[in-house]
Amino acid sequence: MKKGHILGLGIIAIAIVIIVSMLGDTSTYESFATAKEMKKKGEDKAIHVVGQLKKSVSGEVEGIEVNENKTSFYFMMVDNDGTEQKVFYNEPVPADFHRSEQVVVIGSYKTEEIFMADKILMKCPSKYQETEVNTAGM
Repeated sequence: MKKGHILGLGIIAIAIVIIVSMLGDTSTYESFATAKEMKKKGEDKAIHVVGQLKKSVSGEVEGIEVNENKTSFYFMMVDNDGTEQKVFYNEPVPADFHRSEQVVVIGSYKTEEIFMADKILMKCPSKYQETEVNTAGM
């Protein structure tokens, strides 16, 4: 074999090893129920849970408890299956957190009762949404 072929095969082999090692670190979108089952089985990999903040009948966000030093907080979240869960985030409350339409928490259960979020992703209402414009004569 030529040296070029051997070098090419070596590069391909290294690329395959990198891809396979990265697949083991990826997290999946799950529900709180699935995340709890994974905790019981001893799996501690990061999980994405999609849902909304718990809101009252009037539409106000409820269940947010900011710690005294304002460096961490708890909040109530409802996943897409309707499961309500208390979530802990060890960072300050993100800007516009109360206004978010959808929340993705990335983390896992450290105890049976509380989901520990390592990261929070929010979908906030867009200021660029189309609004209905009434024009005369149209």
